[in-house]
Amino acid sequence: MKFAYKFSNLLGAFYRHGNLCFSKDGNSVISPVGNRISVFDLKNNKSETLPVSTTKNISCLGISPDGNLAILIDEDGAAVLVSLVTRAVLHHYHFHSPVHSVSFSPDGKKFVITKENVALMYHAPGRNREFNAFALDKSYYGPFDETTCIDWTDDSKCFAVGSKDMTTWIFGAERWANLIYYSLGGHKDIIVGCFFEKDSLDMYTVSQDGTLCVWESDTELEGLRKGPKCSERKKMEEEKKKREEGERNKDDDEEDDDDVEEIIGEDGETRGDVIKGSTDAPKQVEGIKNVRYSQRSKHYFNKEGDFNKLTAAAFHKKTHILVTGFASGAFHLHELPEFDLIHSLSISDQRISAIAMNPTGDWIGFGCSGLGQLLVWEWQSESYVFKQQGHFNNMNSLAYSPDGQYLVTGGDDGKVKVWNTNSGLCFVTFTEHSSSVTDVAFISSGFVVVSASLDGTVRAFDLHRYRNFRTMTSPRPAQFSSLAVDSSGELVCAGSQDSFEIFLWSMQTGRLLEVLSGHEGPVSNLCFSPVQSVLASVSWDKTVRLWDMLDSWQTKEILRLTSDGLAVTYRPDGQELAVASLDGEITFWTPQTGGQTGSIAGRHDLQMGRKETEKITAKQSAKGKSFTSLCYSADGESILAGGQSKFVCIYNIKEHVLMKKFEISCNLSLDAMEEFLDRRKMTEFGSLSLVDEGTGDGDGVELNLPGVKRGDMSSRRFKPEIRVSALCFSPTGRSWAAASTEGLLIYSLDASLVFDPYDLDMDVTPASIRQQVKKKEWASAILLSFRLNEMPLIREVLEAVPYDQITVVCSSLPDVYVDKLLNFVASTLEKSNHLQFYLSWAQCLLTLHGQKLKNRSGAVLPTVQQLLKSIQRHSDDLSKLCDWNIYNIRYAAALSKQRGMKRTAAESLSEEEEEAMDSGGDEENITNESIMVEN
Repeated sequence: MKFAYKFSNLLGAFYRHGNLCFSKDGNSVISPVGNRISVFDLKNNKSETLPVSTTKNISCLGISPDGNLAILIDEDGAAVLVSLVTRAVLHHYHFHSPVHSVSFSPDGKKFVITKENVALMYHAPGRNREFNAFALDKSYYGPFDETTCIDWTDDSKCFAVGSKDMTTWIFGAERWANLIYYSLGGHKDIIVGCFFEKDSLDMYTVSQDGTLCVWESDTELEGLRKGPKCSERKKMEEEKKKREEGERNKDDDEEDDDDVEEIIGEDGETRGDVIKGSTDAPKQVEGIKNVRYSQRSKHYFNKEGDFNKLTAAAFHKKTHILVTGFASGAFHLHELPEFDLIHSLSISDQRISAIAMNPTGDWIGFGCSGLGQLLVWEWQSESYVFKQQGHFNNMNSLAYSPDGQYLVTGGDDGKVKVWNTNSGLCFVTFTEHSSSVTDVAFISSGFVVVSASLDGTVRAFDLHRYRNFRTMTSPRPAQFSSLAVDSSGELVCAGSQDSFEIFLWSMQTGRLLEVLSGHEGPVSNLCFSPVQSVLASVSWDKTVRLWDMLDSWQTKEILRLTSDGLAVTYRPDGQELAVASLDGEITFWTPQTGGQTGSIAGRHDLQMGRKETEKITAKQSAKGKSFTSLCYSADGESILAGGQSKFVCIYNIKEHVLMKKFEISCNLSLDAMEEFLDRRKMTEFGSLSLVDEGTGDGDGVELNLPGVKRGDMSSRRFKPEIRVSALCFSPTGRSWAAASTEGLLIYSLDASLVFDPYDLDMDVTPASIRQQVKKKEWASAILLSFRLNEMPLIREVLEAVPYDQITVVCSSLPDVYVDKLLNFVASTLEKSNHLQFYLSWAQCLLTLHGQKLKNRSGAVLPTVQQLLKSIQRHSDDLSKLCDWNIYNIRYAAALSKQRGMKRTAAESLSEEEEEAMDSGGDEENITNESIMVEN
């Protein structure tokens, strides 16, 4: 078993908090999900989460104009520069306070961030390698309250900054003589968005109370005049002082100091320039008229209620479309500057947190943080391009389909979602349950999903017709906490947490067959043996019971535990049973004899952190933690365990040792992540984290004090605790999934990182292998390439084998290399374009060595299932393509018939007219040819 599993994708989380961005081509939307970012390809319908994470949740992100770089800034102001091409972190930087927004200039040379009441302009990182990629250029002061938004002019000469003090400030990115800074008022609430008109200094400002102000400038962008440099201005001022020595005193000279001054650091180096704003207008340079703004018009959005605040806005300069989102979930599309309403629709009843438009202006992206929802809407056709939403509450359970192509999850919101592991997107959601879904399972055919819920029902869903076709209930209402389906798919059983019974139904009829009694505590988990008709159930009564389904459903064996049982699972071959208990131990049993074969004490491997409100240390708190989910690897040699911790552990069963620990998350925005608390938050009255700091969504109050009537008084801010609620290995053995607080995490085996040579010799080199290929010694070349075990080289050798020689080569392979070749073909078939070629290899291997492979079915099963998954995926893709071609051919045939009828009608013209037309056409061609010859 190799342990080179790497984080590959995050499912079930589409948007959390922050701003949305579209890629340069407009085909992908980039969304922050917790402390990671996900890229959703809207053309190919795929999602990818970058293997990059920040310390806390991302509050804002900026994408460079060329689409190669991204700046991610978390809640504390820690920034990460990421390459979107290589998916690597290039630079770390800390702004030392929360950042509200970040924006690159259109030319890509600068970027501006807003924090507190200041805007900082930095030189954008370029291709030159620098020790400090973020070099401060200027600091812009002016607003009296926190800054909220940024926008640039198209030529990168100026930028505007909105503020909570209800003003918008316009600054020059360079030294302009007629525009140093300008302040715009006119609003009575926080500025949500400020936007420049295309190729102009004209502006639109939008405030939280639903007011739009249109500002007109008396100067074009070309009218901005270069101002003198700092040294030149100082010389001019010195000369001016000398001339006016008799008229002005020293104090007046100090008051008339330059508006621009340099910041000198402790080391004596220039840190940047400060633009000092004041309530007075900047001084006018002689002979140059300053830029002036006038309010052209003022508009108000229709408000549906008192709390319907404007929460997000976006403006597309080419189409002049303004999109505004509100706290009620509604959004408006207006055409500016006339303020003509195009659309007014509602997404949901939750506030819209972020809006973005793609470069062409066709698609609008909406993010709702309350629901974790991400929508992309095409406003011209009024249709959804992309609509995804994760589980509203915790994700409780998950299960892989038999071929590993799909994943099903159940959550506290009562929804059952089915995910495609290739695209990372949910393609169907079942909402029939009225309470939390506690467990889910696939039946062996892979087209039926079964779920158990606390609402007292077990439901079966058909993945062909997407409907709930079977509902199974108990005679008396019971809350089902666990579920299991036997290998044939005929028996479904669910364990109750209130009546301590296990209910057994027939899948075909939905009729209750038996009620199994015997447990004296809630039934926490169930599992069917993969090879026998035996059910294992574990309960809080410190026992594991084995029920014989063939012999009148009687108890076959009772296994005694030292503590409450939490999870039970069978090894894939059915010869071993693993049980997790409340004392943090994993015990292994032989089901046939009922004897214990070993145990693992895993409590020390959990390494639980300390909650902010806990009075005891993390070390003491870890004594009460345990594993709540177990899963065997595909080959049965290792076991995966997870629980109330940020770690997932892989143990070797034979040696009973920890092989590797995977850290699910490093997000400090979650609770119980750190072992020690920050003493600065501790006071004589307790921890400061006990103080409720409001909702933090912007539509409530900062502190819910008695007597305050604004905002939702019932809403509270809390930090979710990191935990792993469910684990499952893919049947192919190439990946495993974990349902956690962050979402559904997928870890895949990266074959490129594994170097596992087999029977390596000094003579086995790439040169000697290519020599064998030249000699057309195909079998020998394949054996040597597998001994070196370099994937590109194996692919090169295989694809050099002629198609008619595949059968001969397969028949001459030793048994050891048959497994290796089949495994390679199964993994390559998933991504290769040579579909028929690799299918021929697979067919020859299975046909010639089928009986020997069947004898080693336990070891070969993951490879066969991966092969099945690849073939099934290609079959689905080809069937869609064939259906599309069939419909096109039918359409073309119908069109040709219609044209044939028209042609028959046209042939009824007289032959004389046709001859005249032909002769006219010939004369015209001759004339054209003669003209061309003369030329």
